Amino acid sequence: MLTTNINNDFKVISNRRLTHKTWVMTLGGDTRAITAPGQFVNVAIPGKYLRRPISICDYSHERGELVLLYDVVGEGTEAMSLMAPGTTVNLLTGLGNGFSTDPSHDHPLLLGGGIGCAPLLNLARRLRTMGKSPVAVLGYNTAADSFGMERWFEEIGVEAFIATVDGSLGTKGFVTDVIREKGLPGDYFHACGPMPMLRALCTGLDIPGEVSIESRMGCGFGACVCCSVETANGAKRICKDGPVFRKEELIWK
Repeated sequence: MLTTNINNDFKVISNRRLTHKTWVMTLGGDTRAITAPGQFVNVAIPGKYLRRPISICDYSHERGELVLLYDVVGEGTEAMSLMAPGTTVNLLTGLGNGFSTDPSHDHPLLLGGGIGCAPLLNLARRLRTMGKSPVAVLGYNTAADSFGMERWFEEIGVEAFIATVDGSLGTKGFVTDVIREKGLPGDYFHACGPMPMLRALCTGLDIPGEVSIESRMGCGFGACVCCSVETANGAKRICKDGPVFRKEELIWK
């Protein structure tokens, strides 16, 4: 799918902390360039040369609103956490190719790890409008890292399960342990999270699927070629050719 990005100013509607490191920001502005769940925006940070790529958690063309979830992990995201309501923020929107909503799969699994859970919410909303029956499995290191996203899925009629590595919330282990423990049916999977998680899913699940790769980026639209990943068809740019790739495309070493 070809995408057209738009450079546009948005206004911060709200910006609040969910956990010790995770924040949710709602912005108002022109969302027309966003066409698929799994796309991302590149956020301009005052005083910083490079923008920050952030996955789109949810959006509404009707309301002209955009929801971003982000972890504070450095100076750029720290600056984002200080943006008060009314602040003007410049975004490149409509970036990347999003998740597939292939009508042939009725029972997709939505598998998220940490902040990688974010882009699965709008995907779940889209799949529900298509009459699909998705199930979400959200993985965290500890209960303290969980930002309550399971409730957002349940509000749109999607059952959600949680796994934590230390067992402090939900199933002890990883998202794959939840799939096995609950006997979750699935004819396709969509995933986003840390690379070890994505590798385990691509090599361990015997159903077709796709993964969204999180990466540091420069331009965000394919010009600088600094966010490449090796695939069966040669090097691909995560920002332009991805961030979503079919599992059979990726080469794991």
